[in-house]
Amino acid sequence: MKLLLLLLLPLLAPTFAARAQTTTPPPSTETAAVQATIRAFFDGMRRADSAAVGATLAPGAIFHTITNGPGPPAVHPESPAAFLRAVGTPHQEVWDERIRFEQVLIDANLASVWTPYEFYRGTTFSHCGYNSFQLVKLAAGWRIAHVIDTRRKDKCK
Repeated sequence: MKLLLLLLLPLLAPTFAARAQTTTPPPSTETAAVQATIRAFFDGMRRADSAAVGATLAPGAIFHTITNGPGPPAVHPESPAAFLRAVGTPHQEVWDERIRFEQVLIDANLASVWTPYEFYRGTTFSHCGYNSFQLVKLAAGWRIAHVIDTRRKDKCK
């Protein structure tokens, strides 16, 4: 029996080694496309290019923010049109929202994306929080249909 085990061990060793080596698979084509849409949104914001930002939005897109000011937390709608005007209005400092993709979930033509962020005006830290994006896949590709975010100045990752 020991002899049989010794003879089989060299044959089984590569199987165990292969299982021990795990790699993170590259993102799917759809995941990459969803991430590219969100990156284009923030790249346009950094360039103060409201047309580029607007091209990432679905018709009827909705923006919300959750505030934690004095009093209980509240949900506030924000106007996408006003946001686009603000992005395109000349300002001295670059609006730089630095995100990380923590989770991208996709089913058919719907994607949900979770991104922690830190926002800087130029090199000055402004606030941080999390974005939750809902995207839809339209004929023109993935577009942002809804963004809701949290905002705070402390307890940033």
